[in-house]
Amino acid sequence: MDSNSFLQIRSTKLRVLPGEDDELVNEGMYGKALAEYLQTRLSQRGFQTPMIVCEDWGWWLAIAGLPFSCGLCIYGRRIGDSDDLDLCVTVSTGRGRKWSWGRFRFIDTTAEVERLHHAIRNAFAEDSDITIIGETTDFPLE
Repeated sequence: MDSNSFLQIRSTKLRVLPGEDDELVNEGMYGKALAEYLQTRLSQRGFQTPMIVCEDWGWWLAIAGLPFSCGLCIYGRRIGDSDDLDLCVTVSTGRGRKWSWGRFRFIDTTAEVERLHHAIRNAFAEDSDITIIGETTDFPLE
């Protein structure tokens, strides 16, 4: 399976949220505002986005209704001492053939993963308050 690229963005409206520090598993792993933003935008585009969870590595936005398990991995790091963030997101499921125990056969995830990735990219591109910094297969926030 091929890994997916990370979309890196910045936006003054997607900052550290009040009380977010209390929810973090690991200090400094922000991104709840981006997870909430994508939950709304992807729901408007027909995706099922039932829950957001804080993980030790960042934030997880579950994507339901696909023929395979899927979610978004969302990462954010503070820029200096401000509440501004460097943010990135990737689709957790790689493109290609994946075994499905529920269907007891291989399924090709490529079309759905690409559709989801394009929906995320388009949501960012359509929002004048978001700047797409880049897209890379390497984790961009190190």
